[in-house]
Amino acid sequence: MENNHPRIRSALRSVSRSDFINGKDLPLSTTGHSIPRAEVVGLILSILPDISPTDVVMHVGGGSGYFAAVLSQLAYKVFYIEQNSYLAEAAKERFMRLGLDNIVVIAQPAESNFELDSQCDLVLCTTFISNIQKLQSYLREGGNLVCLEDKIGTESTLSMYVKCSGRLQRAQSLGRVDFNRNSEQILIDMGMVSEPSLEQAKAQAAAEGSNVLDILNRKLNVEEVSLYRSLAIQRDMKFVDADTLIPSLNVALFRRFSRAFLDLSRLIPVAQSDTTLTFITDNPDARADMVERLSPNLSVECWLVTPTDFRRVWSALNLCAQGRRFAAEHASPAQLDDVRAQQSDPEETDEVEEDRDHVSPYLVSVYEAILMDAVRNKASDIHIEKYGKRVRIRLRVDGDLQDLPQYPLSPREFRGIINVIKLRAALDIAESRLPQGGRSRLQLRNMSYDLRVQVQPSHHGEYAVIRLLPQTGRAMTVAELGMSPLIGSYYERLLDNPAGLVLVVGPTGSGKSTTLYAGLQNLADDGRRKVITVEDPIEYSIDNVQQTAVRSDIGFNFADAMRSFVRQDPDVIMVGEIRDKETALEAIRASQTGHIVLSTLHSNDAVDSLQRLYDLGIHPNSIAAELLAVIAQRLAKRICKHCRQPAEPDPEILAELFPDGAPDDFRCFEGKGCENCGGRGTRGRVAIIEYMGVDDDIRNAISSQPPIGELRWRALDSGLITMRDSAIDHVIEGVIPMSELPRILPKERMAPEVRGGRRKSI
Repeated sequence: MENNHPRIRSALRSVSRSDFINGKDLPLSTTGHSIPRAEVVGLILSILPDISPTDVVMHVGGGSGYFAAVLSQLAYKVFYIEQNSYLAEAAKERFMRLGLDNIVVIAQPAESNFELDSQCDLVLCTTFISNIQKLQSYLREGGNLVCLEDKIGTESTLSMYVKCSGRLQRAQSLGRVDFNRNSEQILIDMGMVSEPSLEQAKAQAAAEGSNVLDILNRKLNVEEVSLYRSLAIQRDMKFVDADTLIPSLNVALFRRFSRAFLDLSRLIPVAQSDTTLTFITDNPDARADMVERLSPNLSVECWLVTPTDFRRVWSALNLCAQGRRFAAEHASPAQLDDVRAQQSDPEETDEVEEDRDHVSPYLVSVYEAILMDAVRNKASDIHIEKYGKRVRIRLRVDGDLQDLPQYPLSPREFRGIINVIKLRAALDIAESRLPQGGRSRLQLRNMSYDLRVQVQPSHHGEYAVIRLLPQTGRAMTVAELGMSPLIGSYYERLLDNPAGLVLVVGPTGSGKSTTLYAGLQNLADDGRRKVITVEDPIEYSIDNVQQTAVRSDIGFNFADAMRSFVRQDPDVIMVGEIRDKETALEAIRASQTGHIVLSTLHSNDAVDSLQRLYDLGIHPNSIAAELLAVIAQRLAKRICKHCRQPAEPDPEILAELFPDGAPDDFRCFEGKGCENCGGRGTRGRVAIIEYMGVDDDIRNAISSQPPIGELRWRALDSGLITMRDSAIDHVIEGVIPMSELPRILPKERMAPEVRGGRRKSI
């Protein structure tokens, strides 16, 4: 056979495997047996009896036709046998296109009776045949049949038979062959990724310390379940989902293995029988060699799940194990006696055990599902509450709360969910009398979320509120905020000032932090100035910005941070919130020493913020000298761009807006409701801005500290852009519906503002 190797190498070079792996021609069920790797074809040919140029060869399980094409370079004639008519027809077209006219295509099962015009010197089966004796009629006397027999792991035994006296007799075992391709090769063979793209993904994975398949999955932008189901078929693995697994998870089995080992191997044990140990993995190329050595008396089976389901199952088992460990460590002798006393009553025992365990895989799965619903709906908060025996779960989407009725939890299950939330956030699950706050993380594919958890006792028991903050390493820029071009340019110009104080004001949940973060992102992208922040808490992590969190538990507050910041050579300082006189004074001092200071303040509008600073005890002259501008804002629902349509103005709102009559060219829009916005007609929110730039006239007014009404009129005279003006502009441009105006504007600000009995509209 050694003399045949040059011919084999020449045959492999003559046939390009890429001609046989066009993903459009191949169904998802095509496996490594149908498209063997070139090295596998070379290995099989090297251990077969020599194929001479006069031989007739039959290839059973022809698949894509690649192996038959290589055989055609070695033999006189090749019979290609494939029972899948779709594959056979595609292979026939390839053979014709490549001019391989010595291949005869037969689209029938090998065990069926069909006639050949000549008997074969060699029959090669690269698929499993139930009765090989049926193939002996196609062989000449003394001819060889080579087929696959038993399969161990991913490898199959290749055995050779010889036809003697009209019957097949086993001659020898030729060795083991592994037809499996790794996931990267499968994606190439399916036409989903190219070789250059794969190399780029490998380089990116090495730089990020992540998995190549994760990078490819992100770049391919395909549906996760479909991709992993296809990979499971190609790898001959069983594909399962978390919802099927979670009801029967074995926590004790999970605790038998080292978490570090399981995490490194990407394996989770989920079931064990007398003969088989079953694991799940999100890595199609995962190997269970170590587990097989640790469990010599058991066969090991691996099922494939998506990365999302792998994390869900891990979380369910891990939190359940934590809950049991906590219950065991904190159970009193009396509780343990109660458990032992209930052993005679199985139903009562289950109830006591459930209370002791605190959590179950089912409840962890429910919590994970709630989180995924929140992410899918782009919710900002989750509210999990109980009223008597009624459990209510709601999401805050675009500022409004909406129910999630698909989770009908019992009061006991509600307590379990609260314990799951506490365990995730590293809170004390034994404490139910005091409020507790914590945080945890959620990873979904390439998106990470910071979860801010607050658990509060109430008359009906504890309830939880969870805020979801996406962590991308970037915030929106000023251009992405949706501000009008004029106000956006004013804001960007403020950031270029050498020193001064900029305030963003509004009630809780009005998007003040988002506006500040947009300014920080612009500065971070520019890169010429050092930016540092002090926040409570840090809501979004931004690259190239040094962010510090307040630690009130150790006496480190906003003012302390400000005093230390001025010695760190910053250009821009962001203070999360001015809450007291001490912080306000430090902000003023920082701006006086040559820094831009950005901060938020709770007040209703731009002019009211000045009264708030007065109330904090800040000298009017200091405010007048350092304040550059105040941005007041509210959030309004944005019309869905997919279903926006012209609308008739509401007469009542129109009369409030324009008491003297609406302009002739006034127009408004609404969302009809579509699948993109869930039928609501709105999707997302936009800030409605009131902008007060501080000029000399306003500085003089601030210094003299007139009544707040007079101060507002001074601001209007100096060009104050009111919230009403911004809101009407957004209505006319079709950004927000007219129905949002009464929600964001107080009644006295709906009409043009009046001074001395005369209306004035800016």
